[in-house]
Amino acid sequence: MLLVGIGGMVGSVLRYLTGHFIRHDSFPYATFAVNMVGSLLIGLIMGIAAKQEGFTNWRLFLATGVCGGFTTYSAFAWENMQFLNQQRYGTFLIYTGASLILGLAAVALGYWLTK
Repeated sequence: MLLVGIGGMVGSVLRYLTGHFIRHDSFPYATFAVNMVGSLLIGLIMGIAAKQEGFTNWRLFLATGVCGGFTTYSAFAWENMQFLNQQRYGTFLIYTGASLILGLAAVALGYWLTK
């Protein structure tokens, strides 16, 4: 639990800093960026974990903790709700579709890079 908690703290701070440095009013680039980077990282981490015995503690710290604190699905869901409330259907579709497709591709790429 300590590894997950410390990792979550690290991820949350990194998420905050990303949001601080990447700002844009028309599209949630910071949330999109952390979700894509987090997807790539979790693919890499899980790919390494699948090949290495004894990687359990690192997996807990990095995947569950850091990636869990860094990625922001709840913010993603809220931002999409805001787009729908504002009747910005095109932005909603682009953001949701790109997040889903590129997020899955980033996980696959991360996992593939470990082979």
